[in-house]
Amino acid sequence: MKDIWNQFHERLNQFLEQRSTMRFFSTLRITYKVTWNMFLLMLMIGIIGMAFAGGMGAGYFASLVKDEPLRDYETMRTEIYNYDETSKLYFADNQYLGKLSSDLEREEVALSDVSEYVTQAVIATEDQMFDEHQGVVPKAIFRALFQEFTNSPQRTGGSTLTQQLIKNQLLTNEVSFDRKAKEILLALRLERFFEKDDIMEAYLNIVPFGRNASGRNIAGIQTAAQGVFGIDASELNLAQSAYLAGLPQSPFRFTPFANNGTVKSDISPGLDKMKVVLNRMLESGMIDKQSYEEALAYDIQADFAEPQRSPVQQYPWLTFEIEQRATNILANEMAKADGVSLNDVDDDTRHEYFENAHHKLKHEGYKVHSTIDKEIYDRMQTVKNQFDLYGPDKQVSFKDPDSGETVTVSEPVEVGALLMENKTGRIISFVGGRDFQLEQLNHATSALRSNGSTMKPLLVFAPALELGFTQPGSLIADVEYNIKAGNDMWSPHNYGGRYHGMTSARTALAHSYNIPAAKLYVDMLQAGHEPTKYLEQMGISSLVDADRSNYSMSLGALTEGVTVEENVNAFATFGNEGKFTDAYLIDHIENAEGKTIYKHESSTVQVFSEQTNYLMVDMLKDVVSRGTGRSLPGFLNFQSEWAGKTGTSQDYKDAWFVASNPQVTLGVWNGYDTPQSLPRYYRGYSYGVRNIKLWADLMNEAHAVNPSLIAGESFERPQGVVTQSICGISGKLPTELCQQAGMVTTDLINQKYSPTERDNSFVSGQYVFVDGTPYAAMDSTPSDFVQYGAMLNPDFVKSSGYDQIENPRQLLAGSINLVTPLPSTSIENGRAPTPVTLSGSGDTISWSGSDRDVVGYYVYQNGQLVSTLDSTTRQLPVSPATYTVVAVDIAGNTSQPSNEVVIGAPEPPAPEPEVESNEDKAADQDADEETINTNSNNEQDAALETNGDEAATSITETESQAIE
Repeated sequence: MKDIWNQFHERLNQFLEQRSTMRFFSTLRITYKVTWNMFLLMLMIGIIGMAFAGGMGAGYFASLVKDEPLRDYETMRTEIYNYDETSKLYFADNQYLGKLSSDLEREEVALSDVSEYVTQAVIATEDQMFDEHQGVVPKAIFRALFQEFTNSPQRTGGSTLTQQLIKNQLLTNEVSFDRKAKEILLALRLERFFEKDDIMEAYLNIVPFGRNASGRNIAGIQTAAQGVFGIDASELNLAQSAYLAGLPQSPFRFTPFANNGTVKSDISPGLDKMKVVLNRMLESGMIDKQSYEEALAYDIQADFAEPQRSPVQQYPWLTFEIEQRATNILANEMAKADGVSLNDVDDDTRHEYFENAHHKLKHEGYKVHSTIDKEIYDRMQTVKNQFDLYGPDKQVSFKDPDSGETVTVSEPVEVGALLMENKTGRIISFVGGRDFQLEQLNHATSALRSNGSTMKPLLVFAPALELGFTQPGSLIADVEYNIKAGNDMWSPHNYGGRYHGMTSARTALAHSYNIPAAKLYVDMLQAGHEPTKYLEQMGISSLVDADRSNYSMSLGALTEGVTVEENVNAFATFGNEGKFTDAYLIDHIENAEGKTIYKHESSTVQVFSEQTNYLMVDMLKDVVSRGTGRSLPGFLNFQSEWAGKTGTSQDYKDAWFVASNPQVTLGVWNGYDTPQSLPRYYRGYSYGVRNIKLWADLMNEAHAVNPSLIAGESFERPQGVVTQSICGISGKLPTELCQQAGMVTTDLINQKYSPTERDNSFVSGQYVFVDGTPYAAMDSTPSDFVQYGAMLNPDFVKSSGYDQIENPRQLLAGSINLVTPLPSTSIENGRAPTPVTLSGSGDTISWSGSDRDVVGYYVYQNGQLVSTLDSTTRQLPVSPATYTVVAVDIAGNTSQPSNEVVIGAPEPPAPEPEVESNEDKAADQDADEETINTNSNNEQDAALETNGDEAATSITETESQAIE
């Protein structure tokens, strides 16, 4: 080209020189040279100017990007693909639950799973030169710059898809030359590192698309396809693809849905944009005329998706529980990665870990797999909603902290329930409450309440069996106690205030007697043991220091309380051969790439020996078969071996029932959120039976879904558990005195604690009753009033704590023939009794009482002794005669005869008595004594029978009340 130009220039000069003699051509030659030189000068100035401008531009560009770090491939890949993605939640067995609630929903999708129509529509709309350019289009940039400098009202933009991706993922939306220069530089660099398909895939996953049919903000083509049309991105047709491709330019203007999920009254902006997209596709040759016409005629609105309830709306308690537990797991994993434990850091650091973990969970596309069985969970919610025996709502008043006014609201009876598998600890299902809109508290996992008598097997009986303080057949005095607790006296009482005398541990637990449990617990504490350690080993984490020495803990009176989950988790130990396995709800967590970053691993702790555990289970089975839970079998639709315990807190504020079989444990709680007494009866059911019925209804549904999980196996009796007779009160080998006292019991026993020593808790003694209270007989006490039998050894009484009994007579409340006499010195006054006053009415005589130490009375008929009566008897049916009465005290002293009382017509004088031989006198005397003794024994037998009936009535009534 240069040679041609030189040849042309040389020939032109030769032509002009040849005609230089001609004036015209001479002038033309001069003009040409001047013009040529001027052209060369201007050309040089232009080149220099352009170089200068280019240098200035390059310098300015360099100054704009000088602080931008030079990113390598890995850095750019990480940042480009670092877009928020909504985490997904799953039931057990990979059943999809839904997406975790977040400000923006996004689900990642591979380009291979996106309809080809989508990529074509996006290219036609956003970047027609996408396949040719290297990240930027200079012409478009200069055009945009020109429009900017000239302040043109028409702005066409100059960004490629690559630049838009850079702007969204690496930079900001700031409008400045600084940001634009960095965008161009990074776009050029991105094109060097990535294939076009990679850039397109990233763009389609990050771009916003407005709202879905439920009114939630969405981003990414997969989320848009599902949210707008209810299909996957791979299924989008031409019209649908064109519609979605138009949304990103103005997502909330073009989106068809309002923020409440309803379809806008005017969706024409989005439809008009779809037509623009289709036209550009036609012009670029991506589609033919027929496809264009068919897409224009397509009824896009008919494909709009129906609103979908979010997991929070459909499963509020479950969704929040999974979110909370997953956050805790991620926080712990993050701390572990940093080489620290959350238990060892300060509160601010711990809070920071949890904040970061929650943000990651919300935005990094995790897949959280829970242990919850969807069908069982759904059925249990249905049971909870349909159950009609909760009881009435109650009015609760409180002061509004904002207005200061007193506000009254209506509170329903709430419910919390949890079902878990014993061996693995997995939580199968739970019930969080009645209505999430009324109360968001999860009553299964977060509500702390007193667990009442369900505490007894956990804290008292199982530890007592383990430590050898009791066996199922051991006898415990269910009597009135005043137990010193610090500077105070603690006086536990049974439900209804009744006492049952010497009662076996098995019976005491079956009927939930409070006093035997309290006695056992105090004995363990006073012996230096800490039964609360067993609670901690079984997952009870809400204990405070004051609980460890609090006697009323034995009856469920905790400072803070326990959750249903904690209570069920602890009880599951009994269903797992004495091994505790901590409950869990998150099975595993995967990151957005599908890699498992957390997998739950169960571990067990042997809390009780297998022998202790079997004895405890066997006792708890009695609760269900004959005790306070005996209504359960009638409510169940299937057979299984249940070991359970009822529980009621003070003033009936909480009702519990927890039961285990070898597979699962279910616990149910009822109560008001503001603690108030539950109604004793409602629609014919007591509060306890109502709760048991709800437990059975829930378990029936779980069994209907998975019978093999819920029932099947039975508790197996381990080696080392034998049946043996013991002296129940001491736990030692029985003696004749123990047998005589009615204290021999035959029951299961841990062979480890089989007795080898003979019982020494009894002595043979003489006693008398004074107004129903036994006292040790004195040597001078008349034999007419003395009884003989087994009595508790005073040393044993003191060592066992029975010296604290307010009324020893209560030991006879049961059917056991035990006497605990008081010392005679405590009643004998050292003088003869005061004479009694006798009166008669019809054929009956009666008399006044005498001194406190009187053990009985002699009744004389016409001067002859005819009756010997105990101190409680003060009247006697008689035949016509003259009568007197003499009082006899414990020392054998007698009072002066009472006044005479004549009953009926006076009898004629008796004939002179015949002189009898000594043998005849002895025979008559024996006959009189036999009659007297027979009468006395008959009266005592009647008294004992009466006491027995009263005792039986007492037990029956207490059982009836306890079942409430």
